Amino acid sequence: MVTEDQHPPQPDIAAMLTDQTSVCSAARDAIAAGGEVTVWDGLAPASRHAGVYRGRLRSVERHGGTALGLDEAIQILRQQGDEPVRTGCITSRYWAFTLFLNADATQLLACGGVKRETPKEP
Repeated sequence: MVTEDQHPPQPDIAAMLTDQTSVCSAARDAIAAGGEVTVWDGLAPASRHAGVYRGRLRSVERHGGTALGLDEAIQILRQQGDEPVRTGCITSRYWAFTLFLNADATQLLACGGVKRETPKEP
């Protein structure tokens, strides 16, 4: 039971990163190498995330950046329709991964990554 002064336990994101998208293995590796994991409390419909990240993917491609698994994540989000989705991220030196989880953060739906333009200092 969670009381008012406690937060639910942080989900084990590394264990959840199986084969939802082609970038899951790289995201697991980023966590193992010390990447920072954050899961936010807010929820939004999966379809809204699909639209937002479709625009971000186009922007990354237009500017010559590298995105992996975002196209797959967008398709998964579209299939979820208006189901509420929680987001998170994994930030590593060279990559930023976006996580899409179900409402109670017990299941990872999708993951996509974008190569950072300027590597994070160690």
